[in-house]
Amino acid sequence: MAADTRLKIGVLGAARIAPAAIIRPTRAVPEAAVIAVAARNPTRARAFARRQGIPRVHETYDALIQDPELDAVYIPLPNSLHAEWSIRALRAGKHVLCEKPMAANAEQAQQMAAAAAESGRVLIEAFHYRYHPLAARMKEVVEGGELGTIRHLEAHFCVPLLLPGNIRYRFDLAGGATMDLGCYAVNALRHLAGAEPQVTMAQARLASAQVDRFMRAELRFPDGRTGRIVCSLFSPILVRSRVVVRGDEGELRVSGPFHPQLYHRFRVRAGRSVHSERFPGEPTFTHQLRAFVKTVRGQATMATDAVDAVANMRVIDAIYDQAGFRRRGT
Repeated sequence: MAADTRLKIGVLGAARIAPAAIIRPTRAVPEAAVIAVAARNPTRARAFARRQGIPRVHETYDALIQDPELDAVYIPLPNSLHAEWSIRALRAGKHVLCEKPMAANAEQAQQMAAAAAESGRVLIEAFHYRYHPLAARMKEVVEGGELGTIRHLEAHFCVPLLLPGNIRYRFDLAGGATMDLGCYAVNALRHLAGAEPQVTMAQARLASAQVDRFMRAELRFPDGRTGRIVCSLFSPILVRSRVVVRGDEGELRVSGPFHPQLYHRFRVRAGRSVHSERFPGEPTFTHQLRAFVKTVRGQATMATDAVDAVANMRVIDAIYDQAGFRRRGT
């Protein structure tokens, strides 16, 4: 019998995102398989495993990360638990694909990066949109010169999540709009600008003490370019997902940049010329899983690695500082 060479993955937590983010993508990426799950409630884990066709259920998170047959762990736990369980998994010899944001704050992210370096294992922040062709094309347009000198970049991510008891509204679980959605916007502007911004202003609307349901932050890059991120879980802006980049000779405007498989519109204006592009094909999560497998096997590198995650968390921390909030995880 041939040896099973698939990348064997365990899932920490029976999270709602897991089927779309890691389980279904394995159908298109035969080099990987989800073979184990653990949850705080073992009964829930068993029910989840039956629904998703996962053959193995562990009674505890620790039992899963100690499973010698697993190569990697996917972590979709609440933000406040990302650092603890990523570090434990890395020290147990597992590669880690951790949901965004990487940690509750930059200090935790740095500890995770150090654990990855010490263990010699791969630690990736799951910004799945970055592995879709649309993200690469955005970068190509911005750097290609057709917009002229770039003056301003914006990213908006606003959705209605009218569930006050949800973990995204809990400070103790490192929740907030900036953590859940703003992290995408920050990542997109850093990716497109190719530089780290200073946060010059941040203004929030609260869901509860220290928990933002809406955030607007103004940024400035070292060369003078300006930026803006807007995110909300519940605000007058109910639904908005877009990236806008303005140069002195044109503009790039993208709707749906973070989940382009659901919907997207890509429009470039350069001088008097206007054109649109489409990017059909596989979901962002499938692209991400394929890249993760190649990176674990030493065949590629991923842009959203631990070093990038630390830089992203530093900007998020600075946004909360400017808004007068406590940093998450403190």
